Amino acid sequence: MSGTIPSMETAHDELKDNTIIIVLGASGDLAKKKTYPALFGLYRMGFLPKGVHIVGYARTKMDDAEYHKRITAYIKNPNNDPEVSAKLEEFKKLSTYISGGYEDSPSFANLNKHLEKIESSYGVKERNRVFYLALPPSVFIPVGQHLKEQCYVTPDVGKCRIIVEKPFGKDLDSSRELLGALKQHWTEDETFRIDHYLGKEMTKNLLVLRFANVAFNAFWDKNSISNVQITFKEPFGTEGRGGYFDEFGIIRDILQNHLLQVLSILTMERPVSFAAEDIRDEKVKVLRAIPPIERSDTLLGQYVAANGKPGYLDDDTVPHNSVCPTFAATTLWIHNPRWEGVPFILKAGKALNEAKVEVRIQFKDVTKGIFKDISRNELVIRIQPSEAVYLKLNTKTPGLHTRAIPTEMDLTYKRRFAEAAIPEAYESLILDALKGDHSNFVRDDELDVAWKIFTPILHWIDGKNGPAPHPVSYPYGSRGPKELEAFIGKYGFKRTVAEYEWPITNLASL
Repeated sequence: MSGTIPSMETAHDELKDNTIIIVLGASGDLAKKKTYPALFGLYRMGFLPKGVHIVGYARTKMDDAEYHKRITAYIKNPNNDPEVSAKLEEFKKLSTYISGGYEDSPSFANLNKHLEKIESSYGVKERNRVFYLALPPSVFIPVGQHLKEQCYVTPDVGKCRIIVEKPFGKDLDSSRELLGALKQHWTEDETFRIDHYLGKEMTKNLLVLRFANVAFNAFWDKNSISNVQITFKEPFGTEGRGGYFDEFGIIRDILQNHLLQVLSILTMERPVSFAAEDIRDEKVKVLRAIPPIERSDTLLGQYVAANGKPGYLDDDTVPHNSVCPTFAATTLWIHNPRWEGVPFILKAGKALNEAKVEVRIQFKDVTKGIFKDISRNELVIRIQPSEAVYLKLNTKTPGLHTRAIPTEMDLTYKRRFAEAAIPEAYESLILDALKGDHSNFVRDDELDVAWKIFTPILHWIDGKNGPAPHPVSYPYGSRGPKELEAFIGKYGFKRTVAEYEWPITNLASL
């Protein structure tokens, strides 16, 4: 019988019936590209509560036809499957829209009337509401307040939950201000802070890889591991949307949340159970052992025009002479018995040579003696695209000569699990919120300690403590700044011998 993970305890009951999901910011890119496709995916698979209704809310005035066109624009049905088409028509019928402002109480009173009209058809007292804030953080506070004052149902009637998207502030102080304001109206148990990387299949798999395999757990520490790299690469630039990016930068956009979440699961101690708070307790413990990032442990870059593509400063939406980094490599150190002295290098960049998110754990050299100049072992966890886990090791080359060459033990998901459908991260997280499972959501104290790690370096980049640093340039479509090789080299990373390549099969063909 296959091993299974014990049922995860939850802080809430699962929402099964009489539930409305309200998407605030329904006319925006996030809603139409991520939220609604995820909701439809769950509906099609039968995972949404029985009799569910979905209500879109935004400032934009539009009729139902325009609303349905927007929310289904990114829902895929490439083969025109009649079953999918039929489900899509059902999905449209249970989805309604109402327009209103984000900062005035009467608009939310009007929203509440719309919700009550839907709930009047339930025929029972119980009713549940889930509010999904697909909104910019500038309106989180007024929206959170008005929802509580005008649209909240009390525990004797039903349950309310609020799902909040990142970014959760810009630094430690703004994060605390945002957290404090929302906490005046919503309890921690009612709040679900989304970082969609926690919903990705390979991120969730880290718990199983680490704690369900004695072989992995035995070498998961400073005695065996030389260095760890967590890498995020995008092959495109800001493409006319540089205004938002320039306000936040690559560190806030990627490192402080997505990559730090991966690091915390990768390095935390074994939780006593799969209960949400036990998992999140261990994540917070390891993050508390990380001091603020030093300037000397940071490399910043900004892409310039190359290969027929414009540079960052060529984007008309980017401020002239901006020094906002589009690439960053930062090294974190964990001061605890397991990880003391191991560098964790977080790298992220736009306009690079490929799309990739992966964890690369490089082990120490073998003892000198019979083997000289052989490659180090590496465990690579590819989070996206083409999910995979492979262990790079040395083996004897076939034939009459004794020569060690690098090869790999390869678990590529599309080959090993050919028939399995890997869920989208947002599908997984919305379902968790409906179940009341906080395991894959960011807790308030976790967010606080994450900002403590990054705030000093962010203030330096923003020029709050003197002149802002000037990032080095790198060509659009390159691997990043030329200085990167020396940067990771000073932390002990060694490249594999030249003839090694993974995978043998082109990823695009998988």
